[in-house]
Amino acid sequence: MRRLNHPNTPDIQLDAVLAALSDPIRRLIACRLSHCEDNQACLTFELPVSKSTASHHFRVLREAGVIRQEYEGTSIMNSLRSEDLEQRFPGLLQAVFDAQHAAEA
Repeated sequence: MRRLNHPNTPDIQLDAVLAALSDPIRRLIACRLSHCEDNQACLTFELPVSKSTASHHFRVLREAGVIRQEYEGTSIMNSLRSEDLEQRFPGLLQAVFDAQHAAEA
């Protein structure tokens, strides 16, 4: 089975997480994942970008340690690494999501 590389929790860097979440599309992906109990396939996200650009956004989030991606058949399933990020940077994700929701209101 094909595996994707993810940083270990102690190796997640604040600058990488903040850079990944600075993009509105990537923040949207992370926010949507925060509301999901199950892993979500990339194709379930209706993003206003091309498929190749969406793949780039998912890769940036994975490499920063914001999401975990795993192959399930031919689909790549995504989940938010909320526990890992909370352990590494307490309160960061919630602050980002609160700010995003306030901006949308």
